[in-house]
Amino acid sequence: MAELSIDEQQSLKQTAQALADVAQVETLRYFRSYELQADNKEPAAFDPVTIADRAAEKAMRAVLAQMRPQDAILGEEFGYSEGSSGLTWVLDPIDGTRGYISGTPTWGVLISVRDAQGPFFGMITQPYIGERFIGGLNEARMTGPHGEVALKTRAPRALADCLMLSTFPEVGSPSEREGFDLVKEQVQLTRYGMDCYGYALLAAGQVDLVVEAGLQAYDVQAPIAVVQAAGGIVTDWRGKPAHDGGRVLAAANAEVHAAALEILQKTPEG
Repeated sequence: MAELSIDEQQSLKQTAQALADVAQVETLRYFRSYELQADNKEPAAFDPVTIADRAAEKAMRAVLAQMRPQDAILGEEFGYSEGSSGLTWVLDPIDGTRGYISGTPTWGVLISVRDAQGPFFGMITQPYIGERFIGGLNEARMTGPHGEVALKTRAPRALADCLMLSTFPEVGSPSEREGFDLVKEQVQLTRYGMDCYGYALLAAGQVDLVVEAGLQAYDVQAPIAVVQAAGGIVTDWRGKPAHDGGRVLAAANAEVHAAALEILQKTPEG
């Protein structure tokens, strides 16, 4: 990460909170509304998008135009906008739109800042519950119904005692499903349907692993910043950076990461 002044760090943190504020308004405006409808972005599958996704990203982009016009933006719904500062805001207005349209409170708003090396500050927010998980720039904390709590990942333990989260039982390709299932067979418990909230729970010390595939950059950059700030490790299934998405292995500590990585590295590429 490039050296940032204290004032610049404060500006980034304040901007992130402002982004979370406007995204909260727009996402809650439509959440659990009987009139909410979803369009499908992927004719061969089901990749829903709603008016709330688009409204939340538009609102966040308006904040950035006012507070940080020099920065680039990468958003799920409206793509990439150039900047001049060397910093890029990576936004996913609703990560977990399937959960959103189902009324489950496991979706979230993802906000992060990255430079050429990758994401160094991020937030995972769950507006309906009122939680914000914040990591990077010397912070690792969450705010919510219990007040403010430090984020800290779980201590090392055997895979047989680990709890693992993922979004889909199908995971990705057939070979990726096989690799995932090999890890699943070794852990104590696996739960599904978490989307970004799984990474938040990992950072909060509730689970040991999140294993997924087929992710985009905007799906993973905020989780990377939050999990790493809390003491965890996030890589791809080869142990390399996962900033651009794809196959993602997030672990509470180096020991659990190494144990899961040893299994996942056997999964063929492609």
